[in-house]
Amino acid sequence: MRKLVVISMLLGAVALAASAENMPAPVNQSDIKWGPAPPIVQPGAKLAVISGDMTKPGPFVFRLQLPPNYKIAAHHHSNTEYVTIISGTFHLGMGDKLDESKGLALKAGGFAEAPAKMNHYAWTGNEPAEVQIQSTGPFDLIYVNPADDPSKKQ
Repeated sequence: MRKLVVISMLLGAVALAASAENMPAPVNQSDIKWGPAPPIVQPGAKLAVISGDMTKPGPFVFRLQLPPNYKIAAHHHSNTEYVTIISGTFHLGMGDKLDESKGLALKAGGFAEAPAKMNHYAWTGNEPAEVQIQSTGPFDLIYVNPADDPSKKQ
């Protein structure tokens, strides 16, 4: 019995060490590498992938830096989206068309969950905002009105 306990403890320690080796390195705010957001959103936003790969199945986390007076037209995603406000004020509304008279102003520390396939929209006010998005991939952004998709405009 004692031998079985020792073997179990050793196997557990090996498994823990193996999972620690696979853990991505923690990141401080100052170490985040920012680049332009993909053309599925209006120009001016910056994006940084924090964890995972947005293009593949599985969990991912990314951050967006949005300039003042930035708008994201009504859209939905195939998977549930979790949004945490890092800084600034981020306005979020549900529906088929961006309407600044509706929605909620979320401040730093605020959180929202947009279920899969639920149409929603967002905007910033007179100050920039930074938000963190968590979901499962592959990431998609499907505009309610295809004409709102900046990647389709030439």
